[in-house]
Amino acid sequence: MTVRVIDISERYIDVSIHMTRRARTARGQASAESGPAAPLYSGAVRRHTDYALARRALLRDLRRGTVARHDVCDAHPELLRAARHVGEAAPHECPVCSARHVSYVSYVYGDHLRQANGRCIVHPSELERLGATHDEFARYVVEVCPDCGWNFLTRRELHGRRHGGAPTQPESARAGRARSAP
Repeated sequence: MTVRVIDISERYIDVSIHMTRRARTARGQASAESGPAAPLYSGAVRRHTDYALARRALLRDLRRGTVARHDVCDAHPELLRAARHVGEAAPHECPVCSARHVSYVSYVYGDHLRQANGRCIVHPSELERLGATHDEFARYVVEVCPDCGWNFLTRRELHGRRHGGAPTQPESARAGRARSAP
């Protein structure tokens, strides 16, 4: 059995050169060979980013021993306190210590949030209120185990009037709905 190795680096080099040419064109520095100016980005901005693949890779490295436990179980005391008192219970156990006290803690950040910038969201109504009064801000959802200190950024969501629609459901509500489906 022969193993065929395919070098795809040239494909990515060509793409990066093309993107650089497009960036110059979008700034109005079109050259004769690049043709008409094309928009640099197309489509709408995604409302959320899910870090599930990065989480799985980190946990895989932890099991293999390439990452030490003290490197992933290093939650700040304020994050642990928020997980204990205002965090939303997660539907799964801790991937590191198997404790059942895993929580999701949400924080909001935005240029125009003023006093709410960097604040922990305690109730979903706070998120709705901020969304109705501000154009754009980001919500970061962190998975935290107060027992061992495991913490991982699981999701980033964009909210506000610019992004319209209802805020996305918390992680535990989605997982609970998936389990209850026939």
